[in-house]
Amino acid sequence: MYESFYKLRAKPFALNPDPKFFFGSKGHKRAMAYLEYGLSLGEGFIVITGEIGAGKTMLVRYLFKKLEHENVVAAQLVSTQLEADDMLRAVSAAFGLEQEGLNKASLLKKLESYLLSIVKQGKRPLLVVDEAQNLAPRAVEELRMLSNFHHAEKPLLQSFLLGQPEFRVTLQSEEMQQLKQRVIASYHLGAMDLSETHAYIQHRLDLVGWKNDPSISAEAFERIFEFTGGIPRKINTLCDRLLLLGFLSEKHEFDRATVQEVIDDLGQEVAYSNAPKNMKQGLAQASTVAVEIEDSLSGLGERIESMERTLNRILAMMRKLLHAVGEKADKEKS
Repeated sequence: MYESFYKLRAKPFALNPDPKFFFGSKGHKRAMAYLEYGLSLGEGFIVITGEIGAGKTMLVRYLFKKLEHENVVAAQLVSTQLEADDMLRAVSAAFGLEQEGLNKASLLKKLESYLLSIVKQGKRPLLVVDEAQNLAPRAVEELRMLSNFHHAEKPLLQSFLLGQPEFRVTLQSEEMQQLKQRVIASYHLGAMDLSETHAYIQHRLDLVGWKNDPSISAEAFERIFEFTGGIPRKINTLCDRLLLLGFLSEKHEFDRATVQEVIDDLGQEVAYSNAPKNMKQGLAQASTVAVEIEDSLSGLGERIESMERTLNRILAMMRKLLHAVGEKADKEKS
């Protein structure tokens, strides 16, 4: 939508983790170094933790891209509250193996045979488990048991575990001691600082052909950092909406006030969407009696104005879309 307005080749801040947009901050470079170190050893577990949106999944996608021409057969498992009984089936499915109707013993035998066949082809099986904090302790223990598969004194399977910070707490528990002993490296992926946030935004814009349109002031970059805390996913969400606002308002310069306007809109949308239904109805009716309840709802006017601004932007966007569709239809007729 805003790509053509700013002459960009693609959306620079899509939420989908595309490895071509990988940005090597200090933290991401170090995390990648740990993953590559683990690959060089070919055994044990590598644990990478980080806050929601810190870029753990992007690390995995970028790693897989780098492994495209290597002798590595990688499978990714995104865990969603998996219990021990489901773990083996999930791992088998991640490697593309049929597992329906098989009991645990048959699953283990089939999985071991598959891993052995991969190794005999001169390749290395790798399992990447994302959202590992969702795993039950017994499910994590099942992963540890898979590391017991060996051939010629070398493990058949290596695993990378990625999760949110609470997974580090799980690993410290008494029942996780055996797995912890097999963790050969662990790293926590933190947020980016201000200079990295600035470089991250410019990096993604440059990749889609940005020619300093829109221009972004130093104060705007600072406000983006203050609001997002240097978390990539939050930066992407805010900057995508910032470009949309610029398109709707036909802005070519973004300053701190422009960024704040988008932040206010986002806050209003979250607050309103999370409100109970009867509260939403009350807000809709409150504008007719605002004078009578001014003391108790002193901020209502500002909130309504913010909602009206958001609605006006949506209407402007719809008008532009309808105009574009109409032009396309006219060209097709002619």
